[in-house]
Amino acid sequence: MSVAEPRRIVLFRHAKADWPPVSDHERPLAERGRTDAAVAGRKLADTGIAFDLTLCSTAVRTRETWKLAVHEFPERPKTVYEERVYDASPGELIALLNETPDDAQNVLLVGHNPGVQGLADILAGAAEGDARERMNRLGYPAAAFAVLSFTGSWKSLEPGVATLVDYWTPTE
Repeated sequence: MSVAEPRRIVLFRHAKADWPPVSDHERPLAERGRTDAAVAGRKLADTGIAFDLTLCSTAVRTRETWKLAVHEFPERPKTVYEERVYDASPGELIALLNETPDDAQNVLLVGHNPGVQGLADILAGAAEGDARERMNRLGYPAAAFAVLSFTGSWKSLEPGVATLVDYWTPTE
């Protein structure tokens, strides 16, 4: 694939988690989270984006979110469970995405706030329609996702190079 073709990054926050007496990394999804994860999966499938790669945090709630969401996809993309996504800052997430092979056109990152929201804000130098206004107004609730597009190699991904194309939350 040519680096001149647009690439897409979807930043997907895990669905609503429960609060049992376990470590943060081991927190499972709440019942509402399981429902919202499947709905978000259908909405992601409806985008028509054929994902080449999913980078998913190793936390229980992100793995459960991904497992429920991907069942709605026509094809399962390659999935890498990546420890560095857990509790990552936007800068750390950019560094991770910079390692993506250039043969991957569309990447889905399943992660956590505040990193995912911060990354969407930092990458989006422009926005289509009311996507930025909605993201700013609604925040980045559990199971929300942002679709960003940019042109260039993954190594060239940096603040401001992407366009926020779409934004969705389960509360809309």
